[in-house]
Amino acid sequence: MNALLRRFLRIAEGEIDFRRRGFRGGTPESVRNVEAIGAAFLHGYHQALDAGSTEALVEQLELVAAERRGFSYEGAAMALYLLDRLVPGRRDCFAAFLADGGSEHLYMAYIGAGWAHARLPFGLRRAMTRLDLLLRWLVLDGYGFHQGFFHWRSAVEGQQRVPRRLESYARRAFDQGLGRSLWFVDGHDVDRIAATVSRFAPTRHSDLWAGVGLAATYAGGAEPAAMWRLREHAGTHRGWLAQGSAFAAKARMRAGNLVPHNDVTCRALCGVDAITAAALVDAACCELPPDQPAEPAYEVWRRRTRERLEVLDATSERAASVVTTNPSAPGAAHDAQVALG
Repeated sequence: MNALLRRFLRIAEGEIDFRRRGFRGGTPESVRNVEAIGAAFLHGYHQALDAGSTEALVEQLELVAAERRGFSYEGAAMALYLLDRLVPGRRDCFAAFLADGGSEHLYMAYIGAGWAHARLPFGLRRAMTRLDLLLRWLVLDGYGFHQGFFHWRSAVEGQQRVPRRLESYARRAFDQGLGRSLWFVDGHDVDRIAATVSRFAPTRHSDLWAGVGLAATYAGGAEPAAMWRLREHAGTHRGWLAQGSAFAAKARMRAGNLVPHNDVTCRALCGVDAITAAALVDAACCELPPDQPAEPAYEVWRRRTRERLEVLDATSERAASVVTTNPSAPGAAHDAQVALG
């Protein structure tokens, strides 16, 4: 029975093919990046379906190149989460994975659990009361990404409503994940991504932009100049774009898999390097208040991160203005250097 279930749960390699999915835009390089990320995810997913132990699974995942290793952990988490809920007598493999080698990829693992819930017709409400009260919203983020990636014609192009079983703040977490999917659906084409976001209801723009910033920073695949253009496209939602970018830097830092493009993108979207952005996220997480119906602690975390980044952004702009208008002004060069890092 378990062997049949594992066979049923397998995902065909063709499901990650850029053209088969009908994704738009994309240079040859960005298409290869999208497909390589998908391949890393499927590798982790199928390794978890077949692994005999958590230790053996982690050994396989650690063989994946650092740039894409997090995606393999995400896929593995999805598979383990599904097996825990579908195989009689299994309930703790996902938890054991987090307690062992998966702990450094905690954020990606929770997103992977969200992929699983997108394919499970039951258990979401209960899971949201049993999972970590701060990170459980990443499950909804993963749900949103899944819908955008696998059902983009309805979820993105058709702007289908958020699933009915999601209420209140869950819809916003879902939209952050949906925003992440745009980085893949639109092939890293920042002009196309901005146009796609603009077609959604204005009330959804902030969370979509946060997702775009998260994916652009974590997944990479675009030229540095495009990141500066993405920042301009975000306009009044630039702070949300930066917040997503900083969260991606934090996820990479925790996993110990920072790569050069993370730093390049953080400098463009956040105004600081990836290590500094991750530190800001850590600082914003200190002494979070208890969840409130209108603003869970996770949203307070996002808001504090955004506010800190906006202060840095405003300071850097003022310093740059001083240098431009009066480069000989006392302290101007020093202020600019401090603000710009």
